[in-house]
Amino acid sequence: MTSKKTITEKQATAIITKEAQKVTPQDVEKVLNKSEEIRRQFETEGPLSKFVDDCKLLIAAVKDYWHGKYRRIPYWTIAAIVVSLLYVLNPLDLIPDFIPLLGQVDDAAVVAACLLLVRQDLLKYKKWKIDNPE
Repeated sequence: MTSKKTITEKQATAIITKEAQKVTPQDVEKVLNKSEEIRRQFETEGPLSKFVDDCKLLIAAVKDYWHGKYRRIPYWTIAAIVVSLLYVLNPLDLIPDFIPLLGQVDDAAVVAACLLLVRQDLLKYKKWKIDNPE
């Protein structure tokens, strides 16, 4: 594996699209159970750090959907979010996370692709979240 290996937006989108079709309730629960660990991945120095606020919003969307607080979001959107967050959690993805800095480049690409794919649904959720504080 060379240090120049990266993941393209097209590859990231393909990963999300393919894997979202396979998301199970156990995968959703894993994201919720590991949400703090996932958040910590975003809070490190590196490519994921620019997505810290997005991470919080993605986890909140999954949580609110799963607990029935917000159901105006398609399940496919939730599945795409779950895939991207599980991808970040997996240390042995396309570019293993133990490779300094480069290991997070593919994680950031998958998160960025996810945000593009679910943008409209996420904007609606964000507005709902602002209008309905807990």
